[in-house]
Amino acid sequence: MSAACDLGPAPIDVIARASATAAVQRAAVHGTVARPAEPPSAFDLPRVDPSAFDLSALSLPPLPEAGEPGLVPVHATPAAGTTFVPEEKPAKTLEELLAELDALVGLNRVKAEIRQQTQLLRVERLRTEAGLTAPTLTRHLVFLGNPGTGKTTVARLVAGIYRALGLLSKGHLVEVDRSELVAGYLGQTAVKTSEVVATALGGVLFVDEAYGLAEDQYGAEAVNTLVKDMEDHRDDLVVIVAGYPGPMATFLATNPGLESRFSTTVEFDDYTDAELREIFARAASKADFEPTPDCLARFEELASLQIRDEGFGNGRYARNVLDQAITRHAWRLRDVEQPTVDQLRLILPEDLVPAPDETASTDVTEKAAEPVENAEPAEPVENAENEHDHIEESA
Repeated sequence: MSAACDLGPAPIDVIARASATAAVQRAAVHGTVARPAEPPSAFDLPRVDPSAFDLSALSLPPLPEAGEPGLVPVHATPAAGTTFVPEEKPAKTLEELLAELDALVGLNRVKAEIRQQTQLLRVERLRTEAGLTAPTLTRHLVFLGNPGTGKTTVARLVAGIYRALGLLSKGHLVEVDRSELVAGYLGQTAVKTSEVVATALGGVLFVDEAYGLAEDQYGAEAVNTLVKDMEDHRDDLVVIVAGYPGPMATFLATNPGLESRFSTTVEFDDYTDAELREIFARAASKADFEPTPDCLARFEELASLQIRDEGFGNGRYARNVLDQAITRHAWRLRDVEQPTVDQLRLILPEDLVPAPDETASTDVTEKAAEPVENAEPAEPVENAENEHDHIEESA
C-alpha cells in the first residue's frame, strides 16, 4: 500500500491550493504570470450578479405615509441596553379637573366645599403675585365619611387641582394606611414615615383610616413625624387624613399640632338609592353591559333593603352587585350556543343577586307558611324558664 493511501483523502484546502499553483504554472508557459487568488474559506459568500436584485420590474404596493398604520418609526424600538421612557400625558387644566369633579355622582356638599377651597387658594396666589399680603392658609384636609363614598377619587382630583393652581409641583397621589407608616420597633417608625412622605413630595399624601395611628406609641411616633414633615415641606406637600367621623375626632385630638394644620373638613354623605343606581349603570356601561330599565328598578329596590351602617360599602356595593350580575348573566347563557349581541350585552332583573336581608326574610316566610304533613306535636321544653334566663345572659 502506498504512502499516499495511508494519508487518506486530501483536505479540500490542499486541493484548492494545488489547483491554484497549476493555474500559475500554465500561465507562465504562455508568458504571463497571475497571482493566485486565495482559496475560498467557509465564511466567504458566493458572488452574485447584482442584476438579480433588480426590483424595478416588480409591482409592489407603495409604502404608507408617516402616521398611517403599518409604518413603524425608527425611534419606536429602543436600542439594546437603553431605557425607554414613555411620553408623559399633558397635565389637565383646572377647568378639566373641576368638570370631572362635577361629573361625579352625588357628593353635592363635597363639590361645593372643594370649589370654595379652590377659589380661596386661587385668590391667595393672585394676591401674593400682586405683592399683597396674603394670609397663610392650611391646604391640608380632613375627609369624613363611610367607605365607598368617593374619598380617594376626590383626593386624586384635589392633587390635580392644587397642581393646576401652582401649589404643588407634581400633583400625584400617594395612598397609605397605618401599616405603611408604622414599623415594628420604636425609632424605626419615624424613618419609615419620613420615607413615605418623601415619595409624596410634590403631591398629596392620603392617609386612609388615619385614626389607626392613635392606637399606641408606635402610631404616636408616626403622627409626630408626620406633623414635623408637614411643617418642613409645607410649600410642596398636602396631607389628607380620612376616616369615620367619630374616630377621626379622637385622632385629631391626640396631637396638638394636628388640629391647627387640618382646619378644613369635608364630609362625604352616603349615596342615596337613586345615586347607587346611577353608579351601577355607569359601571355597567363602562364594562360594555347595558342593564334594562326593569333591571335598574330591581337594583334600586334591592339597594333600599340594605342596612346603612359603617359596614355598608356604598359605591363598592353597587360594583359588587354588578360583578355578581355579570357572573349570573354568563350562567344564564350557558345553553345558548350562539347568543346575539343583545343577549351578550343586556343585564336582566334575574341577573341581580337578592339582598341578604331579603333572602333571609323570604325563606323564613315561605317555611312558616308551608304545612307539615304528619307532624308530631312538639314536646314540652324542660326548664324553659332557666333556658330563657340563659339566653338573656348570653345576649
